[in-house]
Amino acid sequence: MNQRKPEKISLTPDGRPLCEQPVWRQDFPIDWPEDQYVARRDFTKFLGLTSLAFVMGQFWIVVENWSRRGRGLPPLRAIAQLDEVPVGGTKTFHYPEETDPCLLLRPSERSFLAYDQKCTHLSCAVIPEMSQGQLRCPCHHGYFEMATGRPLAGPPRRPLPRITLEIRDGIIYATGIERRMV
Repeated sequence: MNQRKPEKISLTPDGRPLCEQPVWRQDFPIDWPEDQYVARRDFTKFLGLTSLAFVMGQFWIVVENWSRRGRGLPPLRAIAQLDEVPVGGTKTFHYPEETDPCLLLRPSERSFLAYDQKCTHLSCAVIPEMSQGQLRCPCHHGYFEMATGRPLAGPPRRPLPRITLEIRDGIIYATGIERRMV
């Protein structure tokens, strides 16, 4: 047992000397008044380790963002042939993954548009209304402009993500996704 200065040791709850205390108290000789005392060295060590943990966390976020960007461009995927979609018609497809529904629209002879089919409010499927030039979300009566994908009415505040298209040899390809905030 280590020897302490008598003035530094507080009295036991029952007032008996330490040698007459139960075994558990001898095994765990915690002096409660001194237990709250924190030395400068311990405090500095705590601050240093906590700061190191925060810095490492920030580096981890930077590395994760860098690795996400480094994964490359979205895949190039054939989605339809030119004659498959009539003027004023639509076709559904999945891009970039099989779980991402999208809409291919042909408002005129020479123009094609493609958007993510999930509403930006609560991910309900949007329905094209070609005659009005709008995409409608039936869940909460949201409307998007067909030409730009920007919200016109209802709760959606962000535009629909646009799928970039490319036409080669009579085949329409999806080449990427444009996510706009305004």
